Amino acid sequence: MTNSTASSATVAEPCNGARVRRWSERWAGVLGVVWLVTAIVLAAASWSVLVAGHPAHLVTLGVVALVGLLLIVRALRLRRRSRAPSRGPALRVVGRVLAALATVVTVVALVYLRPFSATPDAIAAMAGAPGVRVVDSPTQIALEPQNQPAARGLVFQPGARVDPRAYVPLLTQVSRGGVLVVIVKQPFDIGFTAIGAPGPIIAAHPEVRSWALAGHSLGGVVASSFAGGHLDTVQGLVLWASYPLGSLADTSLKVASISGTNDGLATPADIDASRPDLPGSTVFTPVKGSVHAFFGDYGPQPGDGTPSVSRDKAQQQIVAATVTLMQSL
Repeated sequence: MTNSTASSATVAEPCNGARVRRWSERWAGVLGVVWLVTAIVLAAASWSVLVAGHPAHLVTLGVVALVGLLLIVRALRLRRRSRAPSRGPALRVVGRVLAALATVVTVVALVYLRPFSATPDAIAAMAGAPGVRVVDSPTQIALEPQNQPAARGLVFQPGARVDPRAYVPLLTQVSRGGVLVVIVKQPFDIGFTAIGAPGPIIAAHPEVRSWALAGHSLGGVVASSFAGGHLDTVQGLVLWASYPLGSLADTSLKVASISGTNDGLATPADIDASRPDLPGSTVFTPVKGSVHAFFGDYGPQPGDGTPSVSRDKAQQQIVAATVTLMQSL
């Protein structure tokens, strides 16, 4: 009886070990494939935007792909093992749950962060225009006026997940008036990842005597935060379909708030609600019939309203109101 029991236990142990090994192998393999495929698909879908934008996004996808490869290698190594992993059942379960959560969070975040690409015309504008030279670098796009010295400067923060090249056509027109315009390339195209970016830009251009910050949507929120905390170096603020993060009512900033009456994201009600937080001298310019996506050249945006004016007419008003603010500095 004793020998029979011992024999049964001996048979059961290898079977259980093989079963655990197979589960570990499959789990690592599945997660590895998910990480690797996610990185490859998202990189392929937005390759031109990722290469032209801040390197943080592309580097992150590379790391995700590497993690996927390592998990696949682990699965292959587990297949060749003769013994089950040494960890106890409870630790194995906890490890699998944590790995699954990390995978879900990573995939959801990366899918959400997929950027809105600039239109072909906006990308073509990167070649420059008469009177304006475009200088592209990994962290910014500088628009430099060529016919006159730049006495005024504008640091621009793009909207969330928007390709920074989408703003080059509009801001080229602003630059023609003798304004140095620097478009910030934000890590992952999210403004709060580059909230301090204007500081080094301003410091690098001592020849510019007056500075304004500007931003579209979330970019405007971030720009307002920096402007409010640096009144010694920033004199103006331009909000494109945006509003301030905190109260600027008691500051000396010259502010222009430009918005679309058909905007479905930064709605007219949102803009009206921001009035108490802005200086009494703020100039509000409602662009009749304009929507959120007309403040850049990147195509339609989910959740936006329906325009009742052409993009060209709306953008003429956006540029004109921006130029007026810059000329007042």
